[in-house]
Amino acid sequence: MVSTYPGAATEPRGLTSTLVLGLGTFAVGTDAFVVAGFLPDMATELHVTTAAAGQSVTVFAVAYAVLAPIVATLTARLPRRTLLVGALLLLGLANLGSALSPGLPVLIVTRVLAAGGAAAFTPTAGAVSAALVRPELRARALAVVIGGLTIATALGVPLGDLASHWTSWRMALGLVAALCLLVAGGVFAIMPALPGGPRVRLRERLAVLRHPGVLAVLPLTVLGMGASYTVYAYSVPALHAVGIPESASVLLLFLYGLGAVLGNFGSGYATDRWTPVRVLTVGYAGMTVALGLLGWIAAAGASPGFAVGALVLLWGATTWTQSAPQQHRLIAAAPREAPLVVALNASAIYLGIGAGTALGGLVLTLGAPALYGMSAAVAALALVYLLLTGKTS
Repeated sequence: MVSTYPGAATEPRGLTSTLVLGLGTFAVGTDAFVVAGFLPDMATELHVTTAAAGQSVTVFAVAYAVLAPIVATLTARLPRRTLLVGALLLLGLANLGSALSPGLPVLIVTRVLAAGGAAAFTPTAGAVSAALVRPELRARALAVVIGGLTIATALGVPLGDLASHWTSWRMALGLVAALCLLVAGGVFAIMPALPGGPRVRLRERLAVLRHPGVLAVLPLTVLGMGASYTVYAYSVPALHAVGIPESASVLLLFLYGLGAVLGNFGSGYATDRWTPVRVLTVGYAGMTVALGLLGWIAAAGASPGFAVGALVLLWGATTWTQSAPQQHRLIAAAPREAPLVVALNASAIYLGIGAGTALGGLVLTLGAPALYGMSAAVAALALVYLLLTGKTS
């Protein structure tokens, strides 16, 4: 069920506007993931540990998860163009503040502000993109917007790692800020004026959480993303521990991104062909194996580059295999609240990212083998949870 706006579907520039929104979701996704690529350099310059700097990823993710339903409630009546432009301006200014941060406390505050802008932009962009085009083009429009996030997932950390070698983390965040401000201008210039919608109380929005099917599915998203991000937020030092020099880590991170894209699109086809639970079972089993073997390599001190590359590709693919089948299960559980449960799943994704990053920061001091081992253990826990709760899906 997709909300529409009067006259929006006849807008001749609908697909053009959708492309601009897709660029916006790319900026949001890059902002969310780029920090992990230069955590060591950020930690050094801010005179904190890598684990402490990693909390900037945690607070962004958790703030997004918490703020998304609140922001949606508070901004429901705002005209859509005003909301989208305002969200991008906030995101851009917050990233500029992060780039200029003199210390970790200021950085943390600006990451929370950035999360607020992201939480306002992404769900709105999805709804507006579907409403701007004719019904037969809606799936294509949604694919463009979601594609911005998928590409950012694949490129965010590698771009951050490249920035650490070629320039600085401050410059990287400054470029993200510039991109957000540029897209804000594009949205203002191209987007038609669309009204807001009726205000729905937060309690009514969250009432769907009492649905047994929804309540059973969402924790799995948190566990699955937490399993991957226990290591992924600290991927640069973690890859170094399995024999990958820092100068070559960007290539492995691109392999992870390639796996993420293949897993994301492949899982959609596989979910339609088989059942969501079967796809998820294969995904969590594969993630457990990939992370467990990387931990074994780190402990053994071996450095078989080809094997590490294959395992990183598998790790990326299995991490992002989750999205399509989990959304499928949620929509099947609550079809009348489909847009809401998909938004809640996005919050669960970011909550998992935040929890995994926090857990990784705690385990990081024990060494890379423990870091990989903890990730593999959480992935195995996700698999067990799925087997216990997914019999009817």
